[in-house]
Amino acid sequence: MPLPKPLSPSKLAKELASPSRHQVVRASLVSRPGHAVYIPQIRKLVFEYCDVWISNIHARTYLLNHVAKLAAAHPHVEVVVQQRSNHHPIARGLYLNGRDKVIALNGLQPTAIAEKVNLLLDSSGAKIKPLKKPVESTTESVRGIWSGMHVENPVVI
Repeated sequence: MPLPKPLSPSKLAKELASPSRHQVVRASLVSRPGHAVYIPQIRKLVFEYCDVWISNIHARTYLLNHVAKLAAAHPHVEVVVQQRSNHHPIARGLYLNGRDKVIALNGLQPTAIAEKVNLLLDSSGAKIKPLKKPVESTTESVRGIWSGMHVENPVVI
């Protein structure tokens, strides 16, 4: 197959300016909302309760009235309700990183249980890490900055 002849600069300019050419569509650098923008870290939510113990009464009320709405509102989360005899009620969140978080629900009202469930849904599953940065203050210390070099007899090591 022979190579095409190169165009002269004037013919190239006319060819590029002609309306028969399609314009180049450039990619947008702006992120758009969609299913791939945020990936929730929770994959499974397990509720465990006992039918007999009185400490489970509010958890049973929450499960009867709110769990179906919760499962419909969060289709990405597998919601499991299990009976666990002779134990206090718990909510367990299982996360994509392999960790889980367990919250005891005994003695909590249904509204407080809803708050704890939202805490599990919004959590990342990561360990709580202490902040290791030093405290930064807007005002100077009353005593000033101490250093071994600022005393009459410096400390020699």
